Parts: sequence; structure tokens; C-alpha cells
Amino acid sequence: MEKIKVGIIGCGGIANGKHLPALSRQKEVELVAFCDIVEERAKEACEKYGAPGAKVYTDYKELLKDDSIVNVHVLTPNRSHSFITVDALEAGKNVMCEKPMAINSAEAKKMLDAAHRTGKKLTIGYQNRYTPKAQTLKKYIEDGKLGEIYYARAHAVRRRAVPTWGVFLNEYEQGGGPLIDIGTHALDVTLYMMNNYKPRRVVGNTFRKLADTKNAANAWGPWDPEKFTVEDSAFGYIVMDDGAVINLEASWALNTLDVCEAATSLCGTKAGADTRENLRIYGEEYGNTYQLTPDLSAASVAFFEGSTGSAPEDVELSTFLSAVRNDTPLVVLPEQAYVVTQILEAIYLSAKEGREVRFDDNGEIIR
Repeated sequence: MEKIKVGIIGCGGIANGKHLPALSRQKEVELVAFCDIVEERAKEACEKYGAPGAKVYTDYKELLKDDSIVNVHVLTPNRSHSFITVDALEAGKNVMCEKPMAINSAEAKKMLDAAHRTGKKLTIGYQNRYTPKAQTLKKYIEDGKLGEIYYARAHAVRRRAVPTWGVFLNEYEQGGGPLIDIGTHALDVTLYMMNNYKPRRVVGNTFRKLADTKNAANAWGPWDPEKFTVEDSAFGYIVMDDGAVINLEASWALNTLDVCEAATSLCGTKAGADTRENLRIYGEEYGNTYQLTPDLSAASVAFFEGSTGSAPEDVELSTFLSAVRNDTPLVVLPEQAYVVTQILEAIYLSAKEGREVRFDDNGEIIR
């Protein structure tokens, strides 16, 4: 079987921490091109992961001229997701873009339109959908075990874990702080479980209360307050078109012990569930309440067996590769990721303007 030739645009932290190791574990992939505005980063990635004869670029448009490249991974700061992805789709490439989809909904819409126009595959890197607990919970929900899910909480709370590398603290490059960085994961997995992508109104608040602390305790060492130009926490109240409600909480720094990341809590008419630590299902039967904690190490969860292909990023990648090669369904649809971006933008807009932000009947933000 001919290998799928892949080009990498952006060879920084997320490339080396997630995508390149996962790609290197796929026998049907050949990494033939590496691009980064810092040439040394592209060279290092090429030397470690590249196929024989792999090329290095500093201009992504030159990489896109290579007609042999089938898939492109866009792993750059948030601001450049949209235009690089659109250019790649227009060049006939399938695209795996890191989360969030884009810096705002207007830019995300350009990506969505380009995917529809070109017919190429586009997916977004929400790997938390592929964890054992998320996949198992999805099966419970699809079997009707939770009933109608009408209230949810999306958790992305860190006590002191501000990322101090790259451009995470730069509002211009990233579009925001913990809300757009980790809140996006929690919101995505919550909407996915609810299978509800029709927001009606949003109220949100963002805070920058701890960012000016000097020599702060932090998982990755003290941050520089002068470079900390984004919020340190954000909260949103989201009402969906059918009346369901989602509370979204996101922080890099918050005085709390209730920490939890990329998780969801769901309340349905038949049962509730959460993925805060292990998967828990809880409800009422025969006049008694119950709590169930499935053993996710059991062999019944087939694709999580073995030492390879078990990590969420591996399952994410194999799903994308199958969609490209065999036209099988994507799990993360660009239409869904677009709604995530819309809601995040609505929370930021509500916080900035001090008002409720509503969506029209076509699902677009009312400005």
C-alpha cells in the first residue's frame, strides 16, 4: 500500500509533543516536508522524523507546491490557523489543524467554506474525544442510558499551570488565554457528548486577577507579568436552542482545589455521568441510587489494547488517515469545531461588552 505523504507546518511544541510522535508510529505515513519560520526547528524535526530526502521550508506556500503531499498538519499559533488551512485546502491537501479551529468565527468560517468548496478533508485536533472514558461514555449516551441531557459542566480548571513558553501569553497570536487554549477542549467534548450544536445565547466573564503576580508558584516556573496579556480565567453560561444549559469554566491560575481539565459532567433524565477522573455513571434503579465506574482496562474496548495505537492522538490520527484513504467518516467535523469557536468568541464578546450575546436562527452571532 502506497504511503501517505505528509507535510508539517509548524514544528514547535505541539508538533513535537503530539503530532510528530504519533505520525512516526504510523507505518502508512511518510513525513516528506517540514516548515517553520525558525528554520532550525524545521531542520531538527526533519532530522528526527523525516523520510529520506525530506525537505525543509520556512515559507509554507513553497511546501504546498509539492504535489506529492496528500495531508498537511497545521500546527502553528492560533492566528495563522485559518489562512494556512485555507491555502492548504485550495492546494488540494487534506488538513489536520490543531485546536482551536481559528482565532474567531469569521476565520473559522473561511476554513469551513474552503473545505466544502474543495471537497478535501478537514479535521481539528480535539484528541480528548478519543480517550477511553470519552468513547465509552459516548456509547452509553448513544444507547439512551442518560436520556435527555439538559445540564452540563465543561471543566478546564488549573490551580497554577500557566504555560510560559511559546506565544501562549500573547493575545495577538493566540486570541486569548485559558478559554481558547484548554476551555476549547472541555467545551468540545461536552458538545460532542450532548450532540447539541445549536447555541441560542451566552453570557461570559473573563478575569485577569493573578497574572500580575511576580515570582508566582507555577508548574512551569514563574510567568512574566509583562508578557501575560490574556485572561487567567474565564467562565461562560451557555443556553442551547432546545433549552439545555452548559456552564464552562477555564483557568490557568485560580485559587481552588477543584482542578479538572478536558472533562465534562452531564445530567440527563435517566442518569448522569462525568469524566472528571475516571468515567462515572450514576442514576436510580429499583428505588435506589447507584454509581457505576466501568473498568476501562478491560479487553472489551478493542482499540485501546496493546502498546501502539492506544493513545488518544494515535486514534485521532488513524481516524483521519482512514477518512483520507477510505473515505470513512471523520469524528471531529469542521462544522462542529466551528460551533465551538463561535461559542468561545461569544463568551469573549460578552465579557468585553458586558451583555448577553445571542445567536440568530441561522446559528450566527448577533453583533
